[in-house]
Amino acid sequence: MIKTAFVTCVQIGLSCIEEIYKIGGKLDLLITLKDNKAKDKSGRIYLDEIAAKHNVPLLKINNVNDKEVIETLIKYGIDWLFIIGWSQIARSELLNTPKKGCIGMHPTLLPVGRGRAAIPWAIIKGLDKTGVTMFKLDEGVDTGDIITQGEIILDNEITATELYDKVNRMHTQLIRDKWIDIISDNIKPKKQNEKLATEWPGRKPEDGQITENMTMDEAHTLVRATTHPYPGAFFLTNDSKIIIWNAIKNKLYGDIKLRDGYLQLIDYEVFNYEK
Repeated sequence: MIKTAFVTCVQIGLSCIEEIYKIGGKLDLLITLKDNKAKDKSGRIYLDEIAAKHNVPLLKINNVNDKEVIETLIKYGIDWLFIIGWSQIARSELLNTPKKGCIGMHPTLLPVGRGRAAIPWAIIKGLDKTGVTMFKLDEGVDTGDIITQGEIILDNEITATELYDKVNRMHTQLIRDKWIDIISDNIKPKKQNEKLATEWPGRKPEDGQITENMTMDEAHTLVRATTHPYPGAFFLTNDSKIIIWNAIKNKLYGDIKLRDGYLQLIDYEVFNYEK
């Protein structure tokens, strides 16, 4: 009998856990952050309720590479460890502790888009499709062998909010599609094609600045790419910062003058500088 454990502290991980039980599966161990860690992190969730509901042991930790994690995985004889929605990098000792390895997911069609900020970059780069990749974790960054992928079609109006939701739903779909193969030891991971590999850098809130020398398309794309759940695009005036959650392009008039027209603000917040 294949034994599985799951590490997460955000909603997408919890959604995957719920999907496993919805399709009749079960987990042998849950691992999450201690209650006082990352309390202000966007999307931070707790696993106490689902652990109690399904009578699953729950380990709360500071770091996924801690000695107690290794010891607990060995204690429960874990074959596969899912690490989904977790920012800490798994080191080699952890990766090699589960008998069959560790499984992660990444919101691009690997090997394209290794790295950070996958949802904003997919929009900024104007891709016609992206997706989610389930893969076997190794010591590289998103370089492990691919178990399966699911495509998400994009258009030139999609927002980060909409894509984030599609990515979340694709995570649970891949879990649903591959769960039986995983627990019956019937997966055949494939090497990534290094010739097609690209890396996307992390993004900071200041990367969302809109300036007057941008085109309407550039500014509108930045608004779509950085809206909720991200920090938002922004425009600076002499006395305020305007955070823009939604806007439309307008050739003739609007709130922000750009190189070839205007940005007309629909949903925004104004923060005035202190005198």
